[in-house]
Amino acid sequence: MPTAPKKVITGWAMYDWANSSYSLIITSAIFPAYYTAVVSPHVHFLGREFDRSALASYSISFSFLVIAVLSPVLSSIADYKGNKKAFMKFFCYLGSIACAGMFFFSKDYLPNAYIDLGLICSIIASIGYCGSIVFYNAYLPEIADESDQDRVSAKGFALGYIGSVLQMVLCLAFIMLNDNLHWGLGTFPVRITFLSVGLWWSGFAQITFRILPKSKKPVQRPEHNILVNGFYELSKVWYQLRHHPTLKRYLRAFFFYNMGVQTIMYMATYFASDELHMNPTELIITVLIIQLVAIAGAYLFSRISGATNNVFALGLSIIIWIGICIYAYFTKTVMQFYVLAFAVGMVMGGIQSMSRSTYSKLLPDTTDTASFFSFYDVCDKIGTVVGTLSFGSVAEFAGGMRNSVLALMSFFIAGFIMLLFVRMKDKLVVS
Repeated sequence: MPTAPKKVITGWAMYDWANSSYSLIITSAIFPAYYTAVVSPHVHFLGREFDRSALASYSISFSFLVIAVLSPVLSSIADYKGNKKAFMKFFCYLGSIACAGMFFFSKDYLPNAYIDLGLICSIIASIGYCGSIVFYNAYLPEIADESDQDRVSAKGFALGYIGSVLQMVLCLAFIMLNDNLHWGLGTFPVRITFLSVGLWWSGFAQITFRILPKSKKPVQRPEHNILVNGFYELSKVWYQLRHHPTLKRYLRAFFFYNMGVQTIMYMATYFASDELHMNPTELIITVLIIQLVAIAGAYLFSRISGATNNVFALGLSIIIWIGICIYAYFTKTVMQFYVLAFAVGMVMGGIQSMSRSTYSKLLPDTTDTASFFSFYDVCDKIGTVVGTLSFGSVAEFAGGMRNSVLALMSFFIAGFIMLLFVRMKDKLVVS
C-alpha cells in the first residue's frame, strides 16, 4: 500500500508527542524522584514491608501484567469493529485522568493512604499508556509502506522526545523558581506537573484523533465470542509463526533484549537515587540528557539500518546495551552516571524505533494487523513483567540493584544470540 499523505503521518506521530510526557515525567524523571523523596526506604503496603524501589518495580510489573491480559480482548474487538481509534481514545483518557489524580499524592490530602493513592494512580496511568500504544502501533502498517516504516517510526519517537523534553523544561522551571525564589509552595509545583501531564497528553492527542483515518475493518466475522476471540487470534498468530520462521526467531530475540530495555527505562532513576544517592535535580538532568540524545539516536539507527539492514542495526545497539550494563555495575559517581545516561540515550530511541519497524516489515500480508501487533505487545508486556519482577526481586533479596543490572545483562546477551539467527527476507501471504 502507498504511504499516507504527510498530514496523516504527522497526525499519527503527534500521539508520540502527546503521550511521551507520561513516559518522561511519570515513569522516568519527576515522579520517581518525588516518590523516593516522600516515601521512606522501607514501606508497608498490602500488609507487608517492601523496599521502596522494589515496590515501585512490582507496581510496574502488575500494570504490565494487566494490559498483557487485556490487550488480546481489546485488539479482537478493535479488529472486528474497525475502531482502533476509539480504543486509543479510551486508554488515552484513562491514563490522562490517572496522571491528573497523582496531584493528590501528598500527606496533605491522605496522610494514612497517600502512598496507596500514588501507586494506584501510577498503575492505572501505566495501563492507559500501554493500552493506547497497542492500537497506535497497529496503525503503522496501515499508513506507511514497508519502505517508509523505519522513517515514519523514527519520526514518531523523535517527536515524542522533543515534546516530552519541552514539557519537562517548563515543569522544571516552575519547580526551580519555587526553590530558588523561596515561594514556599512546598510540593505543589512538583504535583502540578503530574496534572499537567494529564492535560498535555489528552490535549495534544486531539490532533491525532482528528487526523487519523478510521482503521480498516476485516471482511470476515469473528470465529468465537468477541471477548475471547482475541486469545484465539493470538493462538492463530502463534500457529502462523510456524510458517514464518524469521518472524518467530525475531520475536524470541525481541522478548529477551526488550526485557532489559524496558526495565532500564523504568528503573534507572530508582537505581541512581538508591545506589548513587543522586538528588532530584541531578536525576532530572540525567533524564534530560537521555531524552535529548535519544532524538539523534532514533535517526542515527534508522540511517544505519538504511545503509545495512534492520538486524545489523539492532545487533549493534544490543552490544552497546551489554556494555552499558557492565559500566553501570561499576558506576560510582554522578559524572560517571551522566556518561552512562548519554550512552543509554543514544541507543534507547534507536532500539525502540527499529524494533517496531522491523516487526512491521516482517509481518505477513494480512488485514488483521491489530492481532499481530497485539501479539507483539503481549511479548513486550510479559517481557517487561519478567524484567521488572527480576530487577525488584534481585534488588530486594540478593544484595541491591547493582546485581539486578547483571541480571538484565543476561537478557541482552540471550537476545543478541537469538538475533544472530534472524535474516530479513521476503514475506509470505496468508489468508
